[in-house]
Amino acid sequence: MYYIYSLLYSLAACILLIPQYLKRPAGLRGRWLREKFGLVSGLADAGGKRPFWIHAVSVGEVTAAIPFLEKMQDAYPERPLVLSTMTDTGQKLALAKVPEGVRVIYMPFDSVCVMRRFLDRLAPALFVVVETEIWPNVIRLAHDKGIPVIMVNGRISWRSFRGYRRIRGFMKKVLGSVTLFLMQTADDAERIRLLGAAADKVFVSGSFKFDIPDLREIPSWASGIEGPVIVAGSTHAGEEVLMIEALKRNLGQIPSLKLVLAPRHPERFQEAEDAVRASGLSYIRRTDICDRERPFVLDRNVVILDSIGELSAVYGSADIAVIGKSFLSEGGQNPLEPAMWGKAIICGPHMENFPFIAEFYREGAAFEVPTEGLAEKIGELLRDAKKGEAAGQKARALYMRNAGAVGRVVETLKKYIR
Repeated sequence: MYYIYSLLYSLAACILLIPQYLKRPAGLRGRWLREKFGLVSGLADAGGKRPFWIHAVSVGEVTAAIPFLEKMQDAYPERPLVLSTMTDTGQKLALAKVPEGVRVIYMPFDSVCVMRRFLDRLAPALFVVVETEIWPNVIRLAHDKGIPVIMVNGRISWRSFRGYRRIRGFMKKVLGSVTLFLMQTADDAERIRLLGAAADKVFVSGSFKFDIPDLREIPSWASGIEGPVIVAGSTHAGEEVLMIEALKRNLGQIPSLKLVLAPRHPERFQEAEDAVRASGLSYIRRTDICDRERPFVLDRNVVILDSIGELSAVYGSADIAVIGKSFLSEGGQNPLEPAMWGKAIICGPHMENFPFIAEFYREGAAFEVPTEGLAEKIGELLRDAKKGEAAGQKARALYMRNAGAVGRVVETLKKYIR
């Protein structure tokens, strides 16, 4: 099965190599190509300490990894840390937000020759996978070299489980090379066991998402917005129109109402702008706001948040946070950043990727509404500010009660670090 996987992977990589190369900006292409082929230098420090390699595929995983990197750096200041990502957005966020001294690279291709070369150059003392990125060749090669492979903040969605289950025999072999599985929930632990992970290697440690870095200062432009503010975070296709309609339906009663619209993917910024323009509402892009303006006075209905890594801080300016990918797409996005700020949270009916949201609903710390009920719920919370404030306080308390997973994981890893 490894041979078949390697063959199919290599064929796909060959087909996609040139398009993927050309989609990058010219100044990034050389580095991307070198690192994808494992041609990375300067990873070992002068003291010869073997580094820790942490892999986080994209923005969500990088965000979760940041407090983990900070605690690992505190616990092992003499060890170099290397963070790899798969996506350009993950790279951009990592380069901007990871602790000083962490080396950020692209994850090399998962082919045997590339990964063998990379592991020989890097010689990591530990390979840590954040959430559930299962790359068979690197896991097997690392295991064969005696490098502990640890899955932290592990998560297996029901959809992923159904897909992996079709190749359970192969998955059992791959998972047999993983040293330890530290999963977010009991359901995640059960699913990884059903896929073939040894029961004595699987533990529940909680979710890193509850260990978001300490609150940052709200950007000056956002803190200066007058009137009630809705922040619609990480929206997906079609949801911008939904948010715009909800805003328009409430503007008659609350003319000072503002909307900060944050599409999840940068390539959709223009699509979001087109939707706002078509609605007739006035708007401005975040990148057109001068940070030197003091104070910033927003005389538009909508701000399009076309920046990377700023959303979590912008939630601090919200009266209401609306969670994207939960209305017209399945899966949802992370509700914990507005919870950390103590904001009223509205979710759509599709939060499958965040099962802990059920506890928020039970405790009145968030509101689940059908797609057609969004505008009405926003209006209700704006008219009854105390109800929104009470929900926000419950969300903050629930967030604080579940924090601490990162510390538990770092403590557990000590026995695997030589």
